[in-house]
Amino acid sequence: MNKDLISGFDLSEQDIENIFSLTSKLKKKKMDNCLKNKTIGLVFQKPSVRTRVSFEVGARQLGANCLYLAPHDIELGSREPLKDVARVLCRYLDGIIARTFAHEHVIELAKYADIPVINGLSDLYHPAQALADIYTIWEQGNKLKGVKLVYIGDGNNVVNSLLAICAKVGMDFTVATPKGYEPNKQIWSDAQKIAKQNKSKLIHCYDPKVAVKCADFIYSDVWTSMGQEKEAVKRIKVFKPYQINAELLKSVGKQYKIMHCMPIHRGQEMTDEVVESEQSIIFDQAENRMHVQKAVMALLLGSKSKVKS
Repeated sequence: MNKDLISGFDLSEQDIENIFSLTSKLKKKKMDNCLKNKTIGLVFQKPSVRTRVSFEVGARQLGANCLYLAPHDIELGSREPLKDVARVLCRYLDGIIARTFAHEHVIELAKYADIPVINGLSDLYHPAQALADIYTIWEQGNKLKGVKLVYIGDGNNVVNSLLAICAKVGMDFTVATPKGYEPNKQIWSDAQKIAKQNKSKLIHCYDPKVAVKCADFIYSDVWTSMGQEKEAVKRIKVFKPYQINAELLKSVGKQYKIMHCMPIHRGQEMTDEVVESEQSIIFDQAENRMHVQKAVMALLLGSKSKVKS
């Protein structure tokens, strides 16, 4: 693996296989001291529930210490130059988990820090989430090639990361969005090039009923992400036809599983009935965030000889 995890494009298919293999090993046991005496800094511009808890608890299970730097503690990018922050933090820490608004902040931290930087979320990418999602799919049947994942909603940072990971592992990925909310064009193009090499089909459409046909996994995310609150009323109106509900799921035509990266706005992107259905693996995804992130931290920060199987 590279020194840092900034996006899914940083990973090879072999890297992803290694992460998933180690995830399964770490998931079977509560503790592993492969990061003993390491200190990891959680540098957050955005508050969180799952990201903070999953990284912090996971790091402690690997024997590491964690230091949480809240938005008001560090004021990333405003109080002092990022390159100064990066070069100071790497004198104190062994690794940085960054949760930012601007993706450029993650890039700059990684550029100037000589310790691993892991993107815990930025406005452009959410690689830890996408890895956990695809691991959860793999866990269901131990295969990825030929599996069809369908995403309904906003072409956001989660979609960008799923595009990269699906293309790398040879999964088929269909995205259905309203007009004006399509995935990033450059990321789509980059993912398509990789997908062609790996015989993966990446498809974008505007009709959710068409998208979900023959889906193995159906995924949604919030319609209004953090920082977009002023657009909430407009977005609810635009995305209403993209709600995952019982009527839409009649179009699938086969067995499927339901996914969501949380938090869920029940009654908006997904009905309560769907969230609570037998098909839902949403809380498996949430748990797997911690286990996948443990594997990433162990591989980037730990000595391979110390990572016990």
